[in-house]
Amino acid sequence: MAINNNINLSPHTIARQKHWGWSMAIGIILLVIGSIAAVSLPFATVAVTIYIGLMMIIGGLIQIIHAFTFKKSGRFVIWLIAGAIYTVAGIVCWIEPVVAAVIFTFLLGILLLAAGILRIIVGVQHRALSNWGWIVVAGAISALLGILITTGWPENSLWILGLFLAIDLMFQGWSLIAFSLGLKAYQSL
Repeated sequence: MAINNNINLSPHTIARQKHWGWSMAIGIILLVIGSIAAVSLPFATVAVTIYIGLMMIIGGLIQIIHAFTFKKSGRFVIWLIAGAIYTVAGIVCWIEPVVAAVIFTFLLGILLLAAGILRIIVGVQHRALSNWGWIVVAGAISALLGILITTGWPENSLWILGLFLAIDLMFQGWSLIAFSLGLKAYQSL
């Protein structure tokens, strides 16, 4: 009598079981890339800034092209200026990645501080709900990170963005490795 071990799995997960090795390989690659980024944080920060600049250039050019669809409606100039500003900002990121990293780091600190304060307020406003304290804790951590980034600015600008990238890549790598091991273990049942 055959036992169907896939009763509670989605068709997507069942298909992924056959290819758990690819998830493992990608996880290992992401972990290695994240580790390399962690060892060379200034390089990783510049890489992030150049990537953001490239995306801004592409986005700006698309906005400029899009502006021509509004040529008869009177909104052409607004869309054209918006696209041009975005494109120029992207070019500045591309040409002066260190300057862009300094600006991005400051904005990141301010945004984390603001988001943290808002999360704390939301958490306190929902005290009647169970586990509301987790929202406050998450807000406090975000606010603390924002304070640490802004008080260390501009000296920390060459490593903060690279650190965030390295942490993200390493966590993605570890999560894919764990996921693939889970798929392999479930497959062998």
